[in-house]
Amino acid sequence: MNNLFNVTDKIILITGSTRGIGLSLAKGFLKAGAKVIINGRNHDATEKVAAELGEKAYGYTFDVSDKAAVIENVKVIEETVGPIDVLINNAGIQRRAPLEELTNEDWNTVINVNLNSAFYMSQAVFTYMKNRQKGKIINITSLNAEKARPNIGNYCSAKGGLKMLTKSMATEWGKYNIQTNAIGPGYFLTDLTEPLSNDPAFDQWVKSEVPLQRWGNPEELIGTAIYLASAASNYVNGHTVYVDGGWQASL
Repeated sequence: MNNLFNVTDKIILITGSTRGIGLSLAKGFLKAGAKVIINGRNHDATEKVAAELGEKAYGYTFDVSDKAAVIENVKVIEETVGPIDVLINNAGIQRRAPLEELTNEDWNTVINVNLNSAFYMSQAVFTYMKNRQKGKIINITSLNAEKARPNIGNYCSAKGGLKMLTKSMATEWGKYNIQTNAIGPGYFLTDLTEPLSNDPAFDQWVKSEVPLQRWGNPEELIGTAIYLASAASNYVNGHTVYVDGGWQASL
């Protein structure tokens, strides 16, 4: 039974993994015996995190919203570290503003980083996975792919698009034995949500809406990610697993 969840020596590429949820997932996979590609846009931060995580962590600095850089770096990773078994599209950014005040720059930045990058990354690894006739892609969406809130229309749009991109990739690439699924976190304590968790009113609102009556901790996403990265999920394709403390289950 344990072999079903075995990820030992699998090569896991996690975008946006120098902090937050991405870093937590990286630590979880390393603890489970996998090899992890750490990705970020800041060279010093990427190299520092990779060095701190040990010999099974490899740092690659590139902008996942730059298609040319994505194609080149995926090629280098395949040639130097080895075949990418699992891609986790985690890179994300937030720019808050009411829709009527949202600038084109803030709209495009959020769409590029949260949605377009997942398309670029997935397309880049697809050719290699297709040739091997196996692979797994995990997209990190959000509760906001289903539920909107004021001032994050760009973010909701990107995450909603990522949910449907997950279904599209599952539909088109399943015949190559590539499983594509998503994880939809609810409200988790990260640097991205720190302004919200530090707001007493918002903090209380979250706790009152979640049946578990608390925020999630990033480490609580590791089990779901390992499941979707392992043989245990070989016939799971095109789904979003919401890890939200029961938010969507209640009114």
